[in-house]
Amino acid sequence: MRRYGKNPDEDDIRVRPNRKGNRPRTHIRPKHEDAAEGMVLTVDRGRLTVLVDDRIVMAMKARELGRKAAVVGDRVAVVGDLSGKKDTLARIVRIAERSSVLRRTADDDDPYERVVVANADQLAIVTALADPEPRPRLIDRCVVAAYDGGLEPILVLTKSDLASADKLLETYAALDIPYVVTSREEFTDGAELARVHELLDGKVTAFVGHSGVGKTTLVNALVPEERRRTTGHVNAVTGRGRHTTTSALALPLEGSDGWVIDTPGVRSFGLNHVDPSRVILAFPDLEPGTAECPRGCSHDEKDCALDAWVAEGHADPSRLYSLRRLLATRERREGD
Repeated sequence: MRRYGKNPDEDDIRVRPNRKGNRPRTHIRPKHEDAAEGMVLTVDRGRLTVLVDDRIVMAMKARELGRKAAVVGDRVAVVGDLSGKKDTLARIVRIAERSSVLRRTADDDDPYERVVVANADQLAIVTALADPEPRPRLIDRCVVAAYDGGLEPILVLTKSDLASADKLLETYAALDIPYVVTSREEFTDGAELARVHELLDGKVTAFVGHSGVGKTTLVNALVPEERRRTTGHVNAVTGRGRHTTTSALALPLEGSDGWVIDTPGVRSFGLNHVDPSRVILAFPDLEPGTAECPRGCSHDEKDCALDAWVAEGHADPSRLYSLRRLLATRERREGD
């Protein structure tokens, strides 16, 4: 049993001398009131690239942060050498509260969630209309993750010269998600790029999509000074492209104060971390109707009050269908 507290004041307390001659450990952490504010642009094996004012600074996480990790998009406080010169290293001592968080798990059975991006305003879901074929279930999962994390989803449909976008847009019409349709031929003339740019202007937008849909090509066009190697080809058997982005990267949007965050191509988007009760918050026309739902209602059962709410004319039936489709996507695999 411990005999004395942390701050004993009795005269008979014996304090062992510090043989190493250094200062004893303390529970008081430094405030770092002079720390500079920055934004995390990349994370690579414990080294973080941070934008501080107009300088790119290499930094590492301070030990006092413990297990708390910084991700791309985080607003952080940095101390140390902030010159941005070669071979200098600063320390991240604080991570600001996040306004939004995009998370995913490897699959629906994986309990370990991964934070992909922090503080993004929008999630641009990039999908090719052909070559490779669109995967609506993966789109649904990205939409659910966006709603759950506090991001607004937008659809960017590419390769419209190979297939029509009408059928896919009809599927998501009730969700009222902003969208833009692009083609490979017309994208180079600037008109379609301008429409994409308009959706992103002044906002932080994370881009997500599986390999081969043209996501990195689109990002390169939006940020021409940061050209990167694009996908060389799409596998004719699997329909999958080669991964060209290996880690998330924040880039300044050309001619705007907005930011584009390119993320690695995904082949699955697990939703084990998603609380189904949060998805309804993205449907303000339906949310009041849940007041009469039984406790723990999944909103897809016989006693759900939303059926009566819609029957009384408070919301469009297609909206309830869309809600239930998104809620059910946690039980389905992307390829189903």
